[in-house]
Amino acid sequence: MGLQRATIAVDAMGGDYAPDEIVVGAIRAAAELDVNLLLVGDRERIQACIDEHGGADTERLEIVSAEGVVTMEEKATSIRRKPKASINVAMSLVKEQKAQAVVSAGHSGAAMSAALLRLGRLKGIDRPAIGAVFPTMIPGKSVIVLDVGANMDCRPKYLEQFALMGTIYSQYILDVDEPKVGLLNIGEEPGKGNELAVQTHKLLQDNSAIPFVGNAEGKDVLSGNFDVIVCDGFVGNVLLKFAEAIGEVMLNIMKEELPKGWRGKVGTALLKPNLRNIKQRIDCAEHGGALLFGVSGVCIISHGSSHAPSIFNAIRMAKEAVEHEVIEKIEAYNQQHREEIKETASAN
Repeated sequence: MGLQRATIAVDAMGGDYAPDEIVVGAIRAAAELDVNLLLVGDRERIQACIDEHGGADTERLEIVSAEGVVTMEEKATSIRRKPKASINVAMSLVKEQKAQAVVSAGHSGAAMSAALLRLGRLKGIDRPAIGAVFPTMIPGKSVIVLDVGANMDCRPKYLEQFALMGTIYSQYILDVDEPKVGLLNIGEEPGKGNELAVQTHKLLQDNSAIPFVGNAEGKDVLSGNFDVIVCDGFVGNVLLKFAEAIGEVMLNIMKEELPKGWRGKVGTALLKPNLRNIKQRIDCAEHGGALLFGVSGVCIISHGSSHAPSIFNAIRMAKEAVEHEVIEKIEAYNQQHREEIKETASAN
């Protein structure tokens, strides 16, 4: 696309296995992806990790000092008391245009609060949303679900905005020419669900900018029949955690069902490539993390228990979002939609 190399700020102190796993994932990304990485956090600890796990191309790695971290036990509001914490410094790098994206496996609430405080919301977006990419039963096809945790209580217009942002992501990142948008509900009929679902269904149906195809039941989420599914953050987070558990359960069951003894060892050896492929399809770590939609910058929130492969994929995800100018396209899309609404109102 003729763009200069993306620079991504990585919160090296965020996550259960920071900084080691974060740095290892970043070292791999520096070697395999065309990106510059700013590792934010305790300089001595990060440098020690680079020295231990180096051997790759580390010229694209730069350490940016930060003081402290917002732990998982703290409230998200702790970011105000810790202005020099790694997540705050990482967000400031984007605000100061020294980086185009942030990747963090730390406190998700703190990451969202820091993004809102330092980057601000996109014009026309009332609430940010966390969008997670799920695998589907169709090989090579994914579905993005949002919100999966940013907003426990939603209004219909929030879900409408989520649908608009998800449509953009599906088109430009997941390469879906004509995304099919669904509303997560307890039935396919338009009148099903609570008041939020009924009102949201009408908004989505009446919005010509959203390729809405109808309600999606729980069984439809991974069917491949939808490209974008919207819901409130309470339901979405339950869905996300359930999906993560299902993947692990399936792998464990398959391993337990293999024969014991020498036959089991032979069978495991023969099935190893297949088991690896299955893991890649159902493991959320393969997608790296979730994009925080609705803020003025690319922010990828990874799972707190992320290991190096997940961090690598989160950086890849951030790189794609930057290079495809997802934030700029969402802004333009929203502006066009608002102008169309004004024109329609004036005509009437």
